[in-house]
Amino acid sequence: MVESFVPRLVNGPFEDPVLYIGFRYKRRAMLFDLGKIDWLGLSEIHKISDVFISHTHIDHFIGFDHLLRCSLNREEDLRIYGPKGIIQNVQGKLAGYTWNLIQGYPLKIVVREIDAGQQTAVRFSAVKKFDSEPVAIGDFSGVLLDEPSFAVETRILDHSISCLGFALKEKNRLNVRRERLEAMELKSGPWLDQLKKMLRERAPETTRLECFTKNGASLNLTLREWRENLILETRGQKIAYVVDCVFSDANIEQILALAREADLFFCEAAFSKEDQARATERYHLTAQQAAELARMAQVKKLIPFHFSLRYEAEPNRLFQEAMEAFSQTPPSRTVGRIP
Repeated sequence: MVESFVPRLVNGPFEDPVLYIGFRYKRRAMLFDLGKIDWLGLSEIHKISDVFISHTHIDHFIGFDHLLRCSLNREEDLRIYGPKGIIQNVQGKLAGYTWNLIQGYPLKIVVREIDAGQQTAVRFSAVKKFDSEPVAIGDFSGVLLDEPSFAVETRILDHSISCLGFALKEKNRLNVRRERLEAMELKSGPWLDQLKKMLRERAPETTRLECFTKNGASLNLTLREWRENLILETRGQKIAYVVDCVFSDANIEQILALAREADLFFCEAAFSKEDQARATERYHLTAQQAAELARMAQVKKLIPFHFSLRYEAEPNRLFQEAMEAFSQTPPSRTVGRIP
C-alpha cells in the first residue's frame, strides 16, 4: 500500500534532529524539530505549513532563521507549535533583526505554546514589523492539529525542561472499491472525492448524494448506502517522534500513549547502555531504552537517531544496541534507517 506521508531525516544521526514529512498527494510538508535545515531545497521549504518544536535547545531550533529568510514571501500562515517559552523564543529571534523595510511582505507566523494542558497563541505579521498580537484559541485537549484526513497529537515529556513528543496519525483511509464501481456501472469523477469528504466530516448518514451511471441514469443513495456498497475503510499511517527525555515512569506513560502501534517510531538513542548513568544525568535515552519503548509500544519499525557525538568513531554502535534490544519482537517489527 502506498503511504500518504513520506518521512525523512534531514541530517545524519549525529547531527541536528529534523524530521521532514512530505505529503505524497499534496504540495505540502511538515517539520518535526528545527535544527540545521541547510540541506533542504527552497522548493521543499516552501511546502512547509507546520513546524512542531520539541524544545528550544540550540540543536532543535537553530534552523528558525533559515526558515524565516526563505518564507518572507509566503502568502499562507506559517504555523509553529512548541512547549512553554516558545512564544518568547520566536519573539526573541524576530527581535534580533531590523525590520524597517518589511511591511510589503505577506508573511504571518502563528505560534502556539503548550503548557500543562493549556495553550496560548500569538501572531507575528510582517506588515506590523512582527509585533505580536494575541490569537483566540480553544482549550487544549492534546491535539495540536485536526484535519479531515489526519491529526497531530502531543504529550509533555521531562527533559529537565518541558519537551514535547508528537504523533502524526492519518485517519482511516476511505478507498473506493473499483470492482463495485464497475459492477454498478458508475462513472469516476469529483463526486467520489465529495463522498469521501462527507464521510470524513461525519455528515449525517441519511444525507443523499447523487451520481450518474455510464449510460446516464441517476443514482441517489444515502451516505450509509454508499459506504456499505462502495467504500473500503482501512487503518491509516501513524508516525511517532520522541527526543530528549529521561527514562522515567512518567515519560514512559506519555510516550506509550503517543507511540502505541505506530508504523514508524523516530526515537532518540543518545547514549550507549554502558553510559546509562550519564544518559539519566543528562535527561536522555540510551539506545536500549529507545528499543524498550518501541517494544512496549508495539511499533512496527523503530528509527533510532540523535546520537551523541561521543560515539562518532563507532557510527553503528548505537544502532546495533537498539537492534539487539528490539530483536525479541515479532519479525514484522524492525529497526531501520530512513535517509
